[in-house]
Amino acid sequence: MSDAIEIELSGVTRSFREGNSEHVVLDNVDAQFRRGEIVALRGRSGSGKSTLLNLVGGIDTPDIGKVVVAGVDLAGLTEHARTLFRRKHIGFVYQAFNLVPTLNVADNIRLVLELNGVSRGEADRRIAELLEAVVLADRADSYPDVLSGGEQQRVAIARALSHRPSVLLADEPTGNLDEKTAESVIALLDELIRGTGGTMIMATHSTTIASTCDRTFELHDGNIVEA
Repeated sequence: MSDAIEIELSGVTRSFREGNSEHVVLDNVDAQFRRGEIVALRGRSGSGKSTLLNLVGGIDTPDIGKVVVAGVDLAGLTEHARTLFRRKHIGFVYQAFNLVPTLNVADNIRLVLELNGVSRGEADRRIAELLEAVVLADRADSYPDVLSGGEQQRVAIARALSHRPSVLLADEPTGNLDEKTAESVIALLDELIRGTGGTMIMATHSTTIASTCDRTFELHDGNIVEA
């Protein structure tokens, strides 16, 4: 793990309208995450975990403050520029696996590589390498509906890492999995992220999963504190 700061939030505030009132989800938040570390993000439902991930991923922008990822202030980019940055630098893994049901396993991964302009030959090589890493080399031609939940999540992990992002954002990645499968998925994520030197922020309710991370942060009443 490096001492270099990969992700920095400075004075970040994000609120949402709820009827006639305004709900402040993140209130003047400051946080730094180092390159190469795995961080757990904990807090009750609605505490702002997904909001924070969306800000770091450039899906959303703060009302106030800066979100700097790999030296780039995302809030200062146009929506199009944020999309291009996200496509190149960020990987996402969700609780709902979000695989395309009409594409087989290999083509679900290939989709991300095509969006990043990776050549066919290089894409084939990366897909084979990743499916080997997630122990699904024999399922390249299978479709999502015949895979178990754990297998689908492993495909989602391979897809998220296929373009070699510097940052991986995981939002309750084991929420739909049984305990044993969840443990194997987290072990796989840990191994693959540490192998690439990437940074991962993972929202989770699980104290067990959080205990495997380098640091844990708690979100509560719009604030973030290191646990």
